[in-house]
Amino acid sequence: MAIFLTKDSKVIVQGMTGATGMKHTKLMLADGTNIVGGVNPRKAGTSVDFGDKSVPVFGSVAEAMKETGADVTVVFVPPAFAKAAVVEAIDAEIPLAVVITEGIAVHDSAAFWAYAGSKGNKTRIIGPNCPGLITPGQSNAGIIPGDITKPGRIGLVSKSGTLTYQMMYELRDIGFSSAVGIGGDPVIGTTHIDALAAFEADPETELIVMIGEIGGDAEERAADFIKANVTKPVVGYVAGFTAPEGKTMGHAGAIVSGSSGTAQAKKEALEAAGVKVGKTPSETARLARAALGA
Repeated sequence: MAIFLTKDSKVIVQGMTGATGMKHTKLMLADGTNIVGGVNPRKAGTSVDFGDKSVPVFGSVAEAMKETGADVTVVFVPPAFAKAAVVEAIDAEIPLAVVITEGIAVHDSAAFWAYAGSKGNKTRIIGPNCPGLITPGQSNAGIIPGDITKPGRIGLVSKSGTLTYQMMYELRDIGFSSAVGIGGDPVIGTTHIDALAAFEADPETELIVMIGEIGGDAEERAADFIKANVTKPVVGYVAGFTAPEGKTMGHAGAIVSGSSGTAQAKKEALEAAGVKVGKTPSETARLARAALGA
């Protein structure tokens, strides 16, 4: 099973003809992703060859959906134009938009997040500033390396791209149902809670690994949700135990003020909800193994 992305997902790539879009479209295709089109208004009507597969380029998300039945878009559009690209996807009512772009202004992210809500949240947004999501052996929408794990029984939700990859590699012998990188910006679409709910409902996911980091209160809110709604074992890791107060660390959202948003506060909230929290990614992987008896 999987959450949000399956072998039947039909994927388009906004910004496919740019250097980054081309590179990762090729890698997604190699992972078995069913990419049915790209979007670039200036190159509509052309196609791009990726080995033995020719991918058509459309002028808009709506046109691509009409012609191909696409239900997922992956956004590799530069920051200045990303808001318009996501709004276009929302207007087309594509079910899933995976926004990889880093450096989008928080005001722009807040605007397209609110716009999606005003349109009835018909488009699920993952990101921005995220590695995307992968259902190993089925489909890969984003930049997660497809060769570091296999299909399995762990569900992973993470703010950090790099820690996503490390956890997938450390638990590669067990494998993953799906791994979702939600991004570390102050304003994101899909949250820890959204992914936790989906993994709880997925019959093939036996254990959930949740990776958070300093800043904000997303992990505390997730802890409350776990306590009230999640019956499966959850193992956690919170990045940033040694981060100095008042410093922005890596992600724009990773900043602490006083005791608010600290790794220790998040760890305590999660443990109070019954989540075993590792002090390092490797310890977290060991806790996951123990919980599964693996």
